[in-house]
This record gives sequence, C-alpha cells and structure tokens, in this order.
Amino acid sequence: MDPNTPSAASADADCAREPIHLSGAIQPHGYLISCSLPDWTVRHTSANVAELLDMPPDEVIGRSLREHVADEVLQPLLEVLDMMESGAPPQRAAIGNIGAMAHLCDFVVHVSGDLVHVELEPRANNPQRQTPTVVAQRMIARASGSADMRGFHQRTADEIRQLTGYDRVMIYRFRHDDAGEVIAESRAEDMEPFLGLRFPASDIPAQARALYVRNRIRVIPDVAYAPVPIVPDRDAKGAPLDLSQHILRSVSPVHIEYLKNMGLAASMSISIVSGGRLWGLIACHHREPRLVPPSIRAAADMFSLFVSMRVSASELEIGSKQDDRARDARERLALRLTGQDSLPAALAETMPILADMVPADGIALRSDGQWTTHGRVPSLEGLSRALDWAHTQGVDRLPAIDHATPWAAPEANDGLAGVLAVPFGRRDDWLLFFRCEQVEDVVWAGDPHKPMVPTDDGVRIAPRKSFASWRETVRGHASPWTDADRAAAERLRWLLQERPWQPLPNESEAGNVSDMRLFRRRHVIAEQKSRLDQLGALLDGLGHLEDAETARIGARIAELEAELRQLMHRSPID
Repeated sequence: MDPNTPSAASADADCAREPIHLSGAIQPHGYLISCSLPDWTVRHTSANVAELLDMPPDEVIGRSLREHVADEVLQPLLEVLDMMESGAPPQRAAIGNIGAMAHLCDFVVHVSGDLVHVELEPRANNPQRQTPTVVAQRMIARASGSADMRGFHQRTADEIRQLTGYDRVMIYRFRHDDAGEVIAESRAEDMEPFLGLRFPASDIPAQARALYVRNRIRVIPDVAYAPVPIVPDRDAKGAPLDLSQHILRSVSPVHIEYLKNMGLAASMSISIVSGGRLWGLIACHHREPRLVPPSIRAAADMFSLFVSMRVSASELEIGSKQDDRARDARERLALRLTGQDSLPAALAETMPILADMVPADGIALRSDGQWTTHGRVPSLEGLSRALDWAHTQGVDRLPAIDHATPWAAPEANDGLAGVLAVPFGRRDDWLLFFRCEQVEDVVWAGDPHKPMVPTDDGVRIAPRKSFASWRETVRGHASPWTDADRAAAERLRWLLQERPWQPLPNESEAGNVSDMRLFRRRHVIAEQKSRLDQLGALLDGLGHLEDAETARIGARIAELEAELRQLMHRSPID
C-alpha cells in the first residue's frame, strides 16, 4: 500500500498512539508486587506470584509484604527509596529470599504515583565473582583508549557483546528525522551484517522513544513468551496501571512480530541519552532465547552511562566549535553595521558574514518589497513561495525546513531544498537562508514502506518480513538545520532587533565603537536587559499572587534594571 495514502497515514498515527505503557501484563521471567507504604500493603501483583508465595494473587492483595520478606531484605529497599524521586528509573536494591521456600531473587524497585513497585527475578545460587561496578569499570577503562568516536562506538559494541554473549550488538543512532542508522556493529560471523543500514522512524515510534529515555534498559529473553496479567489490572481510581518504568513490562505484540520477522528469539536495548534526548541505542540480538542476569544488565547499564557521557561530551565539543564560529561572525557583523543609517542596505553588503553565522549555500534579504541575494537562491517566484511559506509558520520559533515540498513547486526548486527564515525589524523584513538539495543513496534494512493489514477497524501497520538491503535514492532534501544553526539564527535576529552596537549616551563613537571588548560588554548587558524586559512582562501576569509578593518581585526587577542602566553608562571595561 502507498505510504502516502490517507489509510496508511492513519495506520501510522494509530501505531504512534498505541499505549504501550498500559499493557496490563509483564513478561514471565519475573514477578511484580506493588505496595503502599509505610506498611508494605500489597495493592497489585502479577498472576504468577503463586510460584513465589504459594498462594493465589487474590489472597496476597491487601496483606503486607513483610509476611513474605524479612526486614533485613526490605531495609535496603527503603534506603534506596529514600534517595529516589517518583518517576526515577528502577534501581537494583537487594538480593534476598522471599516466600516460605526462601526463593533467592534480585529485588528492583521504583516509585510511581503512590505505589512502590518491587520487581523480582530469580537468581542462581552460584556466587558472583565480580560486582557490576568492577565489571563496568574495566569496560570503561578499555573503551576510554579509543582515539575517535568511530572507534569508540565500535569498542562499545564489542564490549557489550563480550559481556552479554548476544549474537549481534549494534550502535543504533537516531537521525534528525528520527530514523535510525547502524553506525557500529559486533556480530557472529554467520549473521547478516546490518552496519550502515537505515531503519525508518516508525520502527521505534515516538512513545517508545520516550520510554527509552525514562527506562534505560529493556530486555526480552524470549519472544515466544505468554504475557502474565497484573491483578488487579486497574488502580483504585479505575485507571490502568502505568508500567512505563517497569523493567518486566510486556511489550507490544507488533514489536514481537517485528523481532520474529528478523529471525530473533531474544533482544536487549540500552539507551544512549545526550542532553536529555534519546541519541541512540545499544541494540542486542540473539537467535535463541537468552536471559541476561540482572547483575550483568547492571554492569551494562553502568557502562552505558559512561557511553552517554562520552557522546554528550563529543556533541558539546562540536557545538562549541560551531558557537565559536558563529560568535566570531556575529561580532564582525556588529562592527560592520556600526554607524550605518540603513540596516537593510548594510546587511546587503555583509551577506558573506551572515553565511558564516548560519552556514548556507545562499541568502536572500527581503526589505521594502525588494530582494537582495547572495550565493545560490531560487528564482523570484521561488523566493516568493519561500516567503509565503515562512509567513504561515507562526512566530514562536524561526521557520526552518530541510525539504522542498512545502515551499517549492514540484520540479521547480532550482536545486534547493532547505530554508531557514529570520524575520527582523518593524516592517516585513526577512532574511532567508537556503541550502542545496543533497541527493542521497539510502540503504534501508528492508523496504521502509510497511505493509497494511486489514482489521475490523480499518487497517494497521504490519512489520516488514524482510530486512535485506533495500536501496532508495532520496531527492528534495538538504542537510538538516541543526540546533546550533537555529541558535545562531535566533542570536542574529536578536542582534538585528536590539542593535547593541549603536552608540550609547555619553560615549565617543570614534574611540569606543571599534573596540571588540566594548561590543562584547554591550552585547552581554543588552542581552541581560532583554531578559529583564521579559521578566517585567511576566510580572504583569502574576495577578494570582498576593500584592506583597508581587510588589517584592517587582521591586527586585526594578533594582536589577537600575544596576544594568548604570553599567550601560559607565566607561568601557579595561
């Protein structure tokens, strides 16, 4: 079915809305007991709890967990809970016995709402030779020697595969469009390689990506499992139990079908988070059922935190270099604009500097109904279309797009695809940054256009059955506008609106304007003044506060404004 048809789009949206955190069941390799404190009263339990406690769930509900677990086991759980906020990821808190038969289990706890959720996994009686911390430290020491990020990602895949014994371990990075790409892989020799393959964003929809941020590790020991229901399946308010944080949560049947189509029997995924967003996954595959013990998963989790830190540091370094280039260009632009009567005319003469601030193949300035251009730009008709599109995008965020379809006529985009629009001034003045189309030969892991399966309610997306390389030539797209590009454009708009290079009262323009240090000082002061103006506007909306409170906040804002005004009239900083 054509993925652009309404029915396909509707099925895709339905998939993204699937409430996977409300599955009402867990996987059978563990047990769930949800309690209310302080007396550890059991409010929910998994239906298989009789295997541990030798009594059915309805007899467990309403009684205290203390009847089955000794205080010396519960005490470490309380100590972990004391340091844990509601919604924090689950933590492995203790190893202890439960029930009359003294089953030895790993205890993992987290808090959600008014309940403490205890997840238990049976463990073998063989003693653990090394703690997860020691194992993770050794892995970190080995991976730290990687000279570059490409080598680091490969070493990460090798380390996780050696630790866990999975057939394949991949470093799976999310792109700007939420599609995934395998950038490193460690695999058994007889497994089909996935390195370099791309996976569509719908393989891991938005709600699943959000759960990966909240819960760093997800394991499926056997795709053929039968889900174990939770008793009762709803809370006291009649709402389904939220299983977002549960490591044992039963997964979507569509995902199970997906794994089976890949020829897999078990999987594990570990999140790589950078700057609070899901940067990627360490994805582990196995062709036979495989349960990695909690202690090994704990070591992998610790190691993944180091991986996330290393990725974040690399991202920050790249962003810092981009910021430095943009800052240098911004300061050069401000000095060139100093003393100019007509801002649009001055901008027309400084477009190469603008291209240093926001990397682009072409720039168009719209002022007084006239266009001034630099570099590669569309025809006049294309410029008008791009401006019309920008007008429809609102003002909360600078309009930016990396594909031509919304703003360019078919086959008439003049080889351009990306647009970033910056409005400025009181009139309808705009700067439009353009990027050329980048024709890309993409190798997908199977046809990304998923088949549709008829259902009683219409159609649903079915996972593709083949993951063999599937090539596609992608046209009409440009290099994406990064967060650094957008930030540079926002600062440019601020610069053009606030004009901090203009002479201040009682200053000698000839003596001071050429001094870069003075500009930087003005820039910082004006930026802080802008923030105070925003606070002042916010103050107007604080009608719900008591008069005394509002007056106190307003007085403090006024004091800060006065201090800044004094700074703005002082002599330049040495």
